[in-house]
Amino acid sequence: MTLLPETARQIDTRVAQAQADGHTPSLVLGVVRDGTLAHVAVAGEDPHPDVDLQYRVGSISKTMTATLIMQLRDAGRLALDDRLEQHLPGTGVGDLTLRQLLGHASGMQREPEGDWWERAAGVDLTTLLADVGADKIAYPPHRAYHYSNLAYGLLGGLLERLTGTPWADLLDERILTPLGLRRTTYAATEPYARGYVVHPWHGTLREEPRTDTGAMAPAGQLWSTIEDLGRWAAFLADPDPSVLAAETLTEMCAPVVISDLDSWTGGHGLGLELYRDGERVYVGHGGSMPGYVAALVVHRPTRTAVVAFANSYGFPITGLGRQLLTTVLDAEPAFPQPWRPATAAPDAESAELTGRWWWMGTSLDLTWDAGDLVAHVRGERVSRFTAEGTDRWRGRSGPENGEVLSVLRDDSGRAAAVDIATFVFTRSPDEVP
Repeated sequence: MTLLPETARQIDTRVAQAQADGHTPSLVLGVVRDGTLAHVAVAGEDPHPDVDLQYRVGSISKTMTATLIMQLRDAGRLALDDRLEQHLPGTGVGDLTLRQLLGHASGMQREPEGDWWERAAGVDLTTLLADVGADKIAYPPHRAYHYSNLAYGLLGGLLERLTGTPWADLLDERILTPLGLRRTTYAATEPYARGYVVHPWHGTLREEPRTDTGAMAPAGQLWSTIEDLGRWAAFLADPDPSVLAAETLTEMCAPVVISDLDSWTGGHGLGLELYRDGERVYVGHGGSMPGYVAALVVHRPTRTAVVAFANSYGFPITGLGRQLLTTVLDAEPAFPQPWRPATAAPDAESAELTGRWWWMGTSLDLTWDAGDLVAHVRGERVSRFTAEGTDRWRGRSGPENGEVLSVLRDDSGRAAAVDIATFVFTRSPDEVP
């Protein structure tokens, strides 16, 4: 799928203008739709960007670290409410939970001690942990959102200690290779863009060091290309179940903490940032390392995303990515999925349940779809139920997810009412259950 010419031109123009106004040596932005890179816009010549040119992704690395944690959770190796001490003992902050660390709700200070870790050579895990104590908790956990790179260094250490495999090897084995992210690497691999700080008064470039961040790598080490980052965005929109279950990724997108309590425009899930734009909610992450910035913004309902890189520190790339994702969705709404006729009719007992039911003047329409009952309340709130036994159905999506629908029969065996979590719906609005 490609963008319409007028949409593509609008994206190209906005990217060119942003590069010129933002004084970044190079800028590349990709639009992902339905799992493929639908359009790439480039600007700047230092170097000239293309889909296979590496940039540093910075904190987008955290989304992959969080995915590794969730894989282990799904495998029964840990629980999100486990204390850190259970898996990484002796840190001095062991009462913090994995959920708090993943969601930046732990109160952990932002950075480790010492030289600024993003610009200095990293230390090994033992050295990092030796300097972590109770004094690293800036304020009581879960009082408010507080972003912490150090938290992700600890989560990376947990992964290594629990699996016996270094974070980078675990990442390659469990995510990069299965998803074909061949150009996403721990260290820069040619061809790659050099990263710069642009002088504010005379526009000259200062090349920044490309450090190995050691034990802090899980917070921001990785390098990638617009093509690979587009594949990762497609995964976050619609995951490969051999890597991560769809329901687990949906769980990662639920807010752990709201970062903007005044207007609720942002928050943080389990490793993913959440952004509200009007009636839409995007998920993703921004990234920065000395000389580089990156953006990953995904609208999961439409499987549409924007990914972007620039090679100058401080360029406002995440805001640009969010704006252009909105531009694409406004200009080209997702094409509706076609209705397809059912391949088989329901059995008699299930067919009897379809139709309209009533509770306190509120209508409930039950329809049949691929073996499930689908409930529509007032034509708006939609829940899907799967048979769990005779006259018993379990909600598995929508507002009634997890609740039970029970069929109540009269003396003749006729379905006289349906009970959803104690709300009893009858066939007539005049009946009182």
